[in-house]
Amino acid sequence: MRVPPIKKVCLLVGAALYLGAMTASAEFSHFISRDGHRLLNGDQEFRFAGIHAPELHRIENDAAGACSQDPRGWGQYFQWPTADEQENWIKALVRTGHKAMRIYVLSVATPYDEACKRETHILPPTTPNGMPRLNENAMVVYDRMIALAEKHHLRLILPFIDHWQWWGGREQLAAFYHETAEDFYDTHSKTYQAYLHIIRTVINRKNTITGRLYSQEKAIMAWETGNELHHSTTAFVQQTAAVIKHNAPQQLVIDGTYLKILPSSLEDPNIDIISNHFYTTNNNNNPAQIEQDLKTINGKKVYLIGEYGLKDAAGLDAIMQKAVHYDYNGARAAGAFIWGLRGHRHNGGFYWHKEYTGHYSYHLPGFAEGDSNEELKVVTLVRKAQAQLEGRNAAAPLPIPEPPKLRSITKNGAVAWMGSPVGQHYRIERSLKNPLWQVWQPWGPWVTIGSHISDGKQAFNPKVDTLFVDTLIAQNPLSRAVYRYRIFAANASGESPASNIIKTQ
Repeated sequence: MRVPPIKKVCLLVGAALYLGAMTASAEFSHFISRDGHRLLNGDQEFRFAGIHAPELHRIENDAAGACSQDPRGWGQYFQWPTADEQENWIKALVRTGHKAMRIYVLSVATPYDEACKRETHILPPTTPNGMPRLNENAMVVYDRMIALAEKHHLRLILPFIDHWQWWGGREQLAAFYHETAEDFYDTHSKTYQAYLHIIRTVINRKNTITGRLYSQEKAIMAWETGNELHHSTTAFVQQTAAVIKHNAPQQLVIDGTYLKILPSSLEDPNIDIISNHFYTTNNNNNPAQIEQDLKTINGKKVYLIGEYGLKDAAGLDAIMQKAVHYDYNGARAAGAFIWGLRGHRHNGGFYWHKEYTGHYSYHLPGFAEGDSNEELKVVTLVRKAQAQLEGRNAAAPLPIPEPPKLRSITKNGAVAWMGSPVGQHYRIERSLKNPLWQVWQPWGPWVTIGSHISDGKQAFNPKVDTLFVDTLIAQNPLSRAVYRYRIFAANASGESPASNIIKTQ
């Protein structure tokens, strides 16, 4: 997919401007390192729990429906998150106790992307049998994610290519070379050479915001060979891990093999972390899988539960508590992520995703609208686990929210705002100025016109759903009065300062 030159310039200028806002942030002191079966932040053990946020770098917009031009039948519409969205989501994670986060893979181009108005991270070669290219539009968004993670102190786990085709994976990469999906795992194939080229190119990219090579970014805790790589072989993992470690010696390497543990990976000096994913469809979504995995690893590597979920809150809690407390000869899980999370939209409401099991994605810090999905229970059990990993019995209270971002007031009185990262409900105030008054006449007092308003609706559709409508405007469309609005976010800890002010014209 060709990136227009003018659009490239705009993205780079925007990144340069964003750099100025990032330079005052405190940087990490250490890379995360490994000591046997433990992760370390400096000399302190590093363990974590959370809800998996796959889309910090690319959004699958379920509200837009499926793209009919994609013959696979489920082809979604995708978009890049705005800077406000990325920062909002990362703040929400950190302020609810998340110290690390695994995202989803780099996406690979398909023949249907243009028709579906979507972009990907990896583009086809420009010449036959050439190497794939990185989409600069996509990578500037990736740059910003890494810079924001550094700014707000969130460590990142970054997988390369997907076994699956949802975002474009090994099958789509192989199609560049008229090879099959299984050729991805063949270390003599063109597809595998393209995969290694992607790894080298990404790790050695210079971040347009921080000015550092990715290999120098302390926010990047670990690189993962890929997502759920079912058919990994010893040769595939050994060669891939060696390339990653050679290019990023200070960052960790995760074997992304799925549903099995390769004995060779337990002895490979370039592998730091062994990961597994638990789902009911794989008959492993239970606490006993943790015991089995830790016994197999036997303290030789760090152990990570990269994903698990799609079951009730009690079942999720049983697995999380096992991850927190169980040890095998002193070795414990370093972390566990429940699938999956979506964040605030730029102009109001949340993104969402519905799984084949009927489960919806979770929203932070949890909302009553998600009761059918046990959202508040899931957020609570995760925050409890985070506290336990730090030696506390209960999670600390949420911080008082920052002001939300008021976006617009329509002529029909619809009020739109981007929610505060840990806000659970909102209060809206309105002030009146009658144009018949003298110019010097002050604005009228602020009056609360809506309180305890939630933006946590599941399956929010911005084309038809509104967060709040001021009926005074809706019922008096010809009024000459001018109104101004501000909004406050609140949670159990208190209410934020006022947002920015927007007035009607």
